[in-house]
Amino acid sequence: MPNQVNEFNAYRSRMNEKLLGSNNKLIKRIFNLDTNAFTEGALDVKTKELLGLVASAVLRCDDCVKYHLESAQQAGANKEEVMETLGIATLVGGTIVIPHLRKAYEFWELLESQEG
Repeated sequence: MPNQVNEFNAYRSRMNEKLLGSNNKLIKRIFNLDTNAFTEGALDVKTKELLGLVASAVLRCDDCVKYHLESAQQAGANKEEVMETLGIATLVGGTIVIPHLRKAYEFWELLESQEG
């Protein structure tokens, strides 16, 4: 079975390089703003990634959900924290978020299977 986590990351990296390589000032500034928003500040990185996960789930962006799941895991989030975060996202976003909740849970399982 292909490694979906690695495939997602490879695709994301390849396409980001192409987008940034187009030398569009606006796109470069948006990417920079996004990167800087998730650095340590008054809130720690894990908290910011979990907030990003809520927003991504509510906005129903599966790629964003995957990105924030992996980033949250790298920042030290555990399954209980992620599930509580996804619960809040489902509460805020409503039942339309449930299909994205399923995909998020599946991707989290893939991330967990790669640990250790």
